[in-house]
Amino acid sequence: MADNDTIGGRADEMSLDELREEIQDIDHEIVELIARRTYVADTIAQVKEQEGLPTTDESQEEAVMARASENADMFDVDRNLVKAIFRLLIELNKAEQRESR
Repeated sequence: MADNDTIGGRADEMSLDELREEIQDIDHEIVELIARRTYVADTIAQVKEQEGLPTTDESQEEAVMARASENADMFDVDRNLVKAIFRLLIELNKAEQRESR
């Protein structure tokens, strides 16, 4: 993981309750980002449908996975974990796109 610095200060200087509150805030931000990503993916699906493009774009998926790996390295997070999360997001978006067509 990245260093012990947190938004609210150094993790080793925070109480257990403060650390748990920090996790709650981070969890909220993660869900908000997933919601934003899903909204954009839904908009992409609409554009694809209007333009008669296929649901799946393997080159784009590969680019997303490559960026996920780069970002994992940048933040010193396990690549496999990050790639698994992004694979899940991609598969859920594709399933939703197929259902809406």
